[in-house]
Amino acid sequence: MNIRGRLIPVAALTAVAALGVGTLSGCSGNDAAAAGDGRLDVIASFYPMSFLAERIGGDHVHVTSLTTPGQEPHDLEISPRQIAAIDDADAVLYLKNLQPSVDDAVAQSSVKTKIDAAALTTLEAHGNEVGGHAAAHDTRPGEEPAGRDPHLWLDPVRYAQVAQGVGKALEKADPRHAGDYEKNTTALVKQLNDLDQRFRTGLAHTRSKVFLTTHAAFGYLAERYGLTEEAVNGLDPDSEPSAARVRDLERMAKADRVSTVFYETLVSDKTAKTIAHDADLRTDVLDPLEGITAKSRGTDYFSVQNANLKALQQALGAR
Repeated sequence: MNIRGRLIPVAALTAVAALGVGTLSGCSGNDAAAAGDGRLDVIASFYPMSFLAERIGGDHVHVTSLTTPGQEPHDLEISPRQIAAIDDADAVLYLKNLQPSVDDAVAQSSVKTKIDAAALTTLEAHGNEVGGHAAAHDTRPGEEPAGRDPHLWLDPVRYAQVAQGVGKALEKADPRHAGDYEKNTTALVKQLNDLDQRFRTGLAHTRSKVFLTTHAAFGYLAERYGLTEEAVNGLDPDSEPSAARVRDLERMAKADRVSTVFYETLVSDKTAKTIAHDADLRTDVLDPLEGITAKSRGTDYFSVQNANLKALQQALGAR
């Protein structure tokens, strides 16, 4: 994965057994009425999951997100009421290893359909730091990596793979409306493929291939489009960089002609502004799309991703 010089190690994530679509437990048409109005009651862990559920489920689902807008999803500690809601739902859509409290609640619940987005695509596992670079390899369901980057939704290709798996899971959970779920999934995947093409074209010719972020959320995106992400922090956006790491980043910025330090909407921009001031760089927003708020540069996944593309084009000197 193209994240260089991460001197703050990523904590090892607990090994888990992934649930593929083939092992998802379905519910009957009668069970789909649990939402109270005939719709499938779906609990989503945070915005990228609720977006998929809403777009694919359409009028046939009632979606509730465990993470409120503006809340940093990594920090979520779910309440007893939310734990009960998971248990009562028809389906839960979550991303294992991103929110430990959600993982625990889902594992202990009797919800009929458990959809783990991480099991529907390949994720990068990060081993020990080797020569200042993170060693990485792909993981697939059944493997037990030392740590996996969960930010798969920022890569339109991986996100499309997850969308396809979610569509199949909803078809199985609510077979009466399988045709609509399939139709909605096809339309969403086409939009994601179009977004992928916009990124490929828009970032094909740039003055620099290196961008600097405060949170290592964009490794999949960087890898997909031939870029390199330099991250102040690791996968945890709230960790604090060492003084040595900050000095290294400032030297790197000059050597790699970096113009901008990117920060995100849900986390303080203090570190970004400090580095930018010391290294004479600009600051700008690169949104990891963990939630949509009034500060977001768009109202949904696609509009924010288009804003991210424009920000990268400007920062990298796209031609």
